[in-house]
Amino acid sequence: MEFLFWNSAAIILFTFAGYGVVITLLARFGSRKMSYPQLEDEDLPEVTLIVACFNEEDILREKVANSLSLDYPKDKLNLCFVTDGSTDNSVKLLQSLEGIEVSHSPARKGKIAAINRIMPEIHTPITIFTDANVMLNPGAIRALVHPFQSNLVAAVSGEKVVMAESRDGASASGEGFYWKYESYLKKKDAEWNTLVGSAGELLALRTQLYEAPEEDTVIEDFVMTVRLAAAGYRIDYAPEALAVETGSANVEEEKKRKIRISAGGIQAISRLPQAWRVDLHPGMTFQYLSHRVLRWTAMPIALFLLLVTGFTLSSQDLIYELAAWTQMGFYGLAGLGYAFRNKSIRLKILHIPFYFVFMHACVVQGWWRFFKGKQAVTWEKAQRAAPRLVTLD
Repeated sequence: MEFLFWNSAAIILFTFAGYGVVITLLARFGSRKMSYPQLEDEDLPEVTLIVACFNEEDILREKVANSLSLDYPKDKLNLCFVTDGSTDNSVKLLQSLEGIEVSHSPARKGKIAAINRIMPEIHTPITIFTDANVMLNPGAIRALVHPFQSNLVAAVSGEKVVMAESRDGASASGEGFYWKYESYLKKKDAEWNTLVGSAGELLALRTQLYEAPEEDTVIEDFVMTVRLAAAGYRIDYAPEALAVETGSANVEEEKKRKIRISAGGIQAISRLPQAWRVDLHPGMTFQYLSHRVLRWTAMPIALFLLLVTGFTLSSQDLIYELAAWTQMGFYGLAGLGYAFRNKSIRLKILHIPFYFVFMHACVVQGWWRFFKGKQAVTWEKAQRAAPRLVTLD
C-alpha cells in the first residue's frame, strides 16, 4: 500500500509540476534555441496556408478576412480552403470570395483524408495548416517561417490561445488555464531540445517532408511531428504566432473534444514505436514519456490509487491522514465546481479542480472508446462559445 501511495504521488506530482521544473532547468542551462537574422520580404519563402473546414459557413467570412490581412507578401502567400464533405453553403460562399483557392470533394472522410488529398498539389516550400475557427495575429506567418532558416527544422508550431473573460464557465476558464501552462511547457521543450506534438490549430511544415498519416488518425498533428522528431529533425515553437479561439460553449461540448483527444492519444502511442528508441534520441524519448504518455496512460490510475491508499493508510500515520483529507477537500472543490460548471463566475478557482478531474475522467472514457473501436476519424465537432470582438496585435 505504501509503495502504491508514494509511486502514485510521484507520478502525479512529476507529471503536472515536476516536469515543468525539470524542463525549465534544462532549457535554462542547456538551451539549443538558435537565433536567426530577420529576413527581408524578397528572401521570405513562398507558403501555402491550408484551412481545413467542415460546415463552417458561419465563420468563413471572418476567417477569409483574417487570412487576407496577414502581414506577409501577397505574392508569396497562397490561401487554400479545403471543404471536403461540407453540406452547408461553405463552398458557394468561398467561391464567391476573391484571393483564395477552394478545393472540395463531396466525400466526408475526415480532416486528415482531406489534407492527404490536397498535399500532392502543394508545391511551395512551406505548408501551414490551420483551422477555420481560429484567428491568426498579423505576424503569425512571418514568425512561423523564421526558424526554417535551419535545415534541421522540419516543422514549427504556433501558440494556441483560448480567449477568456473575467467571468467564464468552467470549460472556457479551465481550457484557458490548461493551455497557458501547456504553452509554457511547449516553449521550454523547444528551447531545450524539440517539441513533442504541436498545436494542431497552427502548424507549419516543410512540404517535402510531409508523409501522409493513416487516414483514420485522430490527432494527426501529434503523430506527424513526433515521427519527424524521432527521425532526427527538430520541431520548433513560435510563441509569436498566435492561433486564437474561444473556449467550448459548455462542459458538455468540451467533453466531446477531450474524449476524442484521449482516444487519439492512445491510438498515437500505439503507432509511434520509434519514439521509444532511447538509444537514438534519449532527450526526445524523455520528453515524449514525461509530457505526453504519462498524461494519457498513468495519471487517472495514479489519482485513483492515491485516493484509495491514502484512506487505507490514514489510520497508520498523520501524513497519510493529511493526504486523504487534502484529496477529499480537492474533490469537494471539484464537486462545487461541477455545480457551477456552466455558469460565468469571477471565482475561477472553483473551475480549476473541476476541470482537472473532468479532464482525467475524459481520459478514461477515451480509453474505453479506443479499445471498443468506436472513435471515428469523422466526428461531431464541439460547439464553441460565441466569437468575441478581439484585436490581434
